[in-house]
Order: sequence, then C-alpha cells, then structure tokens
Amino acid sequence: MRSLVNAYLKAGLVPMIIAALILGAIVGALLPSVGISVGILGAIFVGALKAVAPILVFVLVVAAVTSYRGGGDLRIKPVFILYLFGTFTAALTAVVASFTFPTELVLVAAENIEQTPPQNLKEVLTTLLMNLVANPVKSLAEANYMGILTWAVLIGLALRHVSETTRQVATDLSAAITNVVKWVIAFAPIGIFGLVAATVAETGLDALLGYGHLLMVLVGCMLFIALVVNPIIVLAVTRKNPYPLVLACLRESGVTAFFTRSSAANIPVNMNLARKLGLNEETYSVTIPLGATINMAGAAITINVLTLAAAHTLGLDVSFGSALLLAIIGSLAACGASGVAGGSLLLIPMACSLFSIPNDIAMQVVAIGFIIGVVQDSAETALNSSTDVLFTAAVDPKYAYKG
Repeated sequence: MRSLVNAYLKAGLVPMIIAALILGAIVGALLPSVGISVGILGAIFVGALKAVAPILVFVLVVAAVTSYRGGGDLRIKPVFILYLFGTFTAALTAVVASFTFPTELVLVAAENIEQTPPQNLKEVLTTLLMNLVANPVKSLAEANYMGILTWAVLIGLALRHVSETTRQVATDLSAAITNVVKWVIAFAPIGIFGLVAATVAETGLDALLGYGHLLMVLVGCMLFIALVVNPIIVLAVTRKNPYPLVLACLRESGVTAFFTRSSAANIPVNMNLARKLGLNEETYSVTIPLGATINMAGAAITINVLTLAAAHTLGLDVSFGSALLLAIIGSLAACGASGVAGGSLLLIPMACSLFSIPNDIAMQVVAIGFIIGVVQDSAETALNSSTDVLFTAAVDPKYAYKG
C-alpha cells in the first residue's frame, strides 16, 4: 500500500489530473451507471475544498496581517485595479461579440426557478457591502469571503499589539492549515475523475445541441479573454512573455475550477498555486479570496451575452450608448455576483431591465442559462478563478513557477 501511495505522489498532480479527465470521460460515456455512482468521489472532494477554504482564508489573512511589519512588497491595490479592469474588458468583449455574432433564443419555461433576482444594481451592491459587516461566525459557516476578509484583517491588526508568542501561534496555525490543504489537493485526481464521470453520464450533449450558437459566443468570449486579453494585460504589467504564467494558471487552477464549478472551492487550489509560484503570502492571502468575490470576468460575459441575446430575440434596436452602459452595469453587477443566490444568471433580469425587457421574458433567459450551465458555469468559473492567481502573480516581480 505504501509503495502504491508513493507511486501516486511521484506521478505528479497535473499528469494525474489529465489521466483522471480522460478516464472519467470514458467511464461516464460507456458506463453511465458507474459514472453516476463514482460521482460521490467528486462530491466529497468539492465538499472538502469548500469546507477548508473559509478557515484557510481566515487563518492566512490573520497570520499575514499579524506578522506584517511594513516596508514589505505588499501589492493589493494594483491587483484590485487589474480585477476591475479585467472584468470591464470582458464585459466590453461580450458586447462586441454579441453585435458581431447576434444570437436569437428559443425561450423556454421558467417555472422551476425558485430564487428571486435582485431588482436593481443598488440591491446587488448593498448585499455585497452588508456582507462586509456580517457576523464573523456566520461568515465562516456560509463562506462569506467579504465578511471573512474584514474580520480577519481587524483581528490581525489587533494581534499585532500582543506578545510575540501569541503572534507565533497565528503563524504556526497558518502553516498547519496550509498542510491540510496540501493533503486535500493531493486527492484532486480522484475527485476530478468522479466529477467528470458523473457529468458526462448525467448530461451528455443532447440538451446542449440546441444552444450551440449561444455556447460558441459565450465560450468564445471566455477563451478570447483567457488567451488573448489577459496575456496582453500581463505583458503590459510584467514586460515578459505572459504565456508560461497564463498556461500554468489555466492548467493548475482553471482545470480544477472547470469541474468543481465553484470559485470558493477553488480558493485552496489557488493558494497552493500561488505558493508554488513563489508569490508574497501577505499579498495572495488577501487578493485570492478577494478575487473570488469581485474578479468576475466570466460572469460579466454571461450577463452581457444573454441580455443582448434576449434583446436580439425580441427585435430590439440597441444603440452603442445603451450597449456601453450595459457593459458598465454588467461589470459592476458581476463584481457583486457572489452576494446573490444563483450568481451571474440571477443578475440577467436586472440587466434586461435596461432595455425594458419584461421580467417573465428575462426569467426564461435565466432558465436557458441553467440548461447550458454545465458548460457556461464551468467555463465561467475556470476563467474567474484562474485569473485571480494570474493577476496576483502579474504584479509580483518575484514569481517563479516551480512546476
């Protein structure tokens, strides 16, 4: 057994994940019942990631703030600016693509959607801001990362004025939680095998064929941002060839996020990757959970593409000014998507209201979003989460990918 475990560890995480992807797809396609059964492996893996992520973020931020003595290479503001700029660029890309490749939808029933979408941008941003002052215990239990960051920073600042022994306890606890995360991530190939097998077995491709054009526009925009726009941004910041870093982030963060479909669950993966890249822990312990909340390029694309698809379906004439306003509103709404049940899809009715599209029509568009979610949400999460590490590394002059 020990030799088997050693062989598993020596094989390397990325090759094992690739093998798990292939094997999971084969099992899901050829043996659907087995694929559904092994889905429990994926559920356990995602559950473990989601469970450890809030305490990981809390402890790391407390330890980083407690030990920070000033004069270090802390670069949170530049990363924050890149997050906002990247999200707006994605929204603008979605608008241009929607006009270049207009999409018309065959609307579907939306009776099964139970969530109530926010009525306006004020409601979205108010929810986001109220999360800042939420009860700290409740924030940890519900994975409210804005609240977790707020209380972790405040507690870290308070701990800077206590004894050195107490501060060392925070540092040691941070190291212990980091080791727990390493143990969980070691099971990523097994978890991804279960996720892929179950996804292929349950969904197949039949339900998606009717929305091929819509998916091409959505995924095409996301690939354009990931492989063209983001590298240009990184090149402008680092003055280095961006693709080794871009591909490393997509491979080690994007692939996992694609199948977990959860930015929160991918926080431990991103923290581990940031450590491998040699990034400043005081920076990434804040920017990565912050990115999981406000860095939403994929969500901005989803909101804009589906909203303009609704407008085209109804034959509405959308002016350039209205489209630009949609890009701005879509960017701001995407930044608040994590504070809304249902994420980016539930923000579509709010965006549709800019063009006076009736709410019942908008909710039918949301229903289409849930149908294609197996691809749309996966690609959206992969783009969002991998970009968190990408932009954090871009402003850190000392990153060094170790494989």
